Amino acid sequence: MVFHWKRRKSPQEKRLKVEELVIPNQFRCPISLDLMKDPVTLSSGITYDRESIETWLEGGNFTCPVTNQVLRSFDQIPNHSLRKMIQEWGVANRTHGVERIPTPRVPVSEAQVSEVLFRLEDSTRRLNGVGCLELVRQIKKWGNESERDRRCVVANGAISVFSAAFDAFARDSFERNANVLEEILSSMKWMFPIFKHSLDSEAQARLGSHDSLRCLVWFLKCGDLSVKQDSMIVLRELLSLGQKQVEALAAIDEVSEVLSGFIKHPICPTITKASLMVIFYLVSSPSSTSVKFKSRFVEMGLVSVLLEVIIHSERSLSEKALGVFDRLCDCEEGREEAYRNALTFPVLVKKILRVSELATQSSVSAIWKLSKNQEENNVLVEALQVGLFQKLVLLLQLGCGEETKEKTTELLKLMNPYRAGLECIDSVDFKNLKRSF
Repeated sequence: MVFHWKRRKSPQEKRLKVEELVIPNQFRCPISLDLMKDPVTLSSGITYDRESIETWLEGGNFTCPVTNQVLRSFDQIPNHSLRKMIQEWGVANRTHGVERIPTPRVPVSEAQVSEVLFRLEDSTRRLNGVGCLELVRQIKKWGNESERDRRCVVANGAISVFSAAFDAFARDSFERNANVLEEILSSMKWMFPIFKHSLDSEAQARLGSHDSLRCLVWFLKCGDLSVKQDSMIVLRELLSLGQKQVEALAAIDEVSEVLSGFIKHPICPTITKASLMVIFYLVSSPSSTSVKFKSRFVEMGLVSVLLEVIIHSERSLSEKALGVFDRLCDCEEGREEAYRNALTFPVLVKKILRVSELATQSSVSAIWKLSKNQEENNVLVEALQVGLFQKLVLLLQLGCGEETKEKTTELLKLMNPYRAGLECIDSVDFKNLKRSF
């Protein structure tokens, strides 16, 4: 028996073959000049690919790109005849590398979204968990289909309805309504990047209520990995909206234990990063709440844990850990723990100019706090021994923010009496030092 082997063409070879094929002009989108996959016709009578014309209209344009006439309406009517012709042409030219063009899904309409959200509100008032679960899954399905459908869902007020539903079912019972609460969280996770900056006060109040926050913390303690991740992301985004949400979360019991647990025993990078951000919001509060949480997190041994995270983690995680470490150095207990750890100055000095501008700011700020609040000179001597003076000189040369510049200058002045054994950095040495970073 003879076997014939045929080498599979690479994607690049397929593209070259398609480019050699002449695409009929009527099949090309007038905007992108590419083969249309979902042709729609405007009121001007010109047909475009749906994705291209939606991008044009979302950019604030009110005219037809080809005729330049003002559009009487923004309706996009599917051109089924042209789409079928394009599909038939694609099938006939498969040997030239043209991929099959699937029949596009019909985008969800505002009327459909409004109807489902109205029914969801009604089911929420009656605490009909089964009905709500079905409706939430329908909206989640639309959200998974396209960016356009996601925006349509959010633009019609989905987040307000979802926030009210989450608050109502959380207030009723976490355990009994766990399924519907988990589905709501899963949907809100993809909504946040779209709506969070325009979230109205009522939705914030619902999602940031005592019952809603208690439910989120309960999911962090008892849920599976997916639910923990969804809860942590929603919690992080909610706290980023303002101080009121931070104060509300601070009133929830066990929140500090749960958050520190995710740092000490990481189970997922997404959860670890979000946990650090939530902790950062809690310890950065201008009220007395931050003082309480700083002391609590220090007592839980977070200072040493953060140093380990900074050493072994990638840049984004290291940056967030440095931000929290800097805030913990505001309190006396945090500074005492930092003094006792032999890794403190070697790690902080190493991360200057190594991670990011924000990480450099946090490192310099933490060193400044430790140096300003220590009467003994052993802190500055240790910092000199691990190369802080050279790093700070280089930082001033490269440029930094005004606040960091002031702290850097003050640190250099404080170290000056203790650097008798250090040689001054001449221009040649400075160039070599600059190249090493």
